[in-house]
Amino acid sequence: MGGILEHILARRSIRKYTNEAVARELLEQVLRAGMAAPSATNRKPWEFLVLCEPERVAALTNCLVLGRYQPAAVIVPCGNLLRAIPLVGRDFWVQDCSAAMQNMWLAATGLGLGGVWIGIHPLKPLVRSVQKALGLPRHVVPLGALYLGHPVETKEPRTQYDAERVHWERY
Repeated sequence: MGGILEHILARRSIRKYTNEAVARELLEQVLRAGMAAPSATNRKPWEFLVLCEPERVAALTNCLVLGRYQPAAVIVPCGNLLRAIPLVGRDFWVQDCSAAMQNMWLAATGLGLGGVWIGIHPLKPLVRSVQKALGLPRHVVPLGALYLGHPVETKEPRTQYDAERVHWERY
């Protein structure tokens, strides 16, 4: 097994990073992977806030009780509700931004970076806190935060395949 499957299995939550900055070129490659994700009716309702300055990173991590790690960089995918499908399909932005987040995490792994996905949406107090800390307008909703850095720790690749949770043809 090689290629993309190798990166998928190697993707693990990494929470400890060196002090080395993440090069802008690497972050741009990660962002390109994110924007290659599919989106409902190709609306691409995403916005990405990239944080590299330590004080900006700290402003975010201080808001996130379950995310008090020290990444070198953070990418916050957000749904721009003005770009989302109107009315009934509005919440598809969550799936669109989740696909982008997963693409970015896999790309980061393939580039040798460590990362962890910290959830924000749908917890309204977290959403509001992050919007305020990052200066986001109300129509731009943070989905989560992808912490990135050069990993201090490494973890073995793994699969979590469980045949008992697979139902062929019928549940």
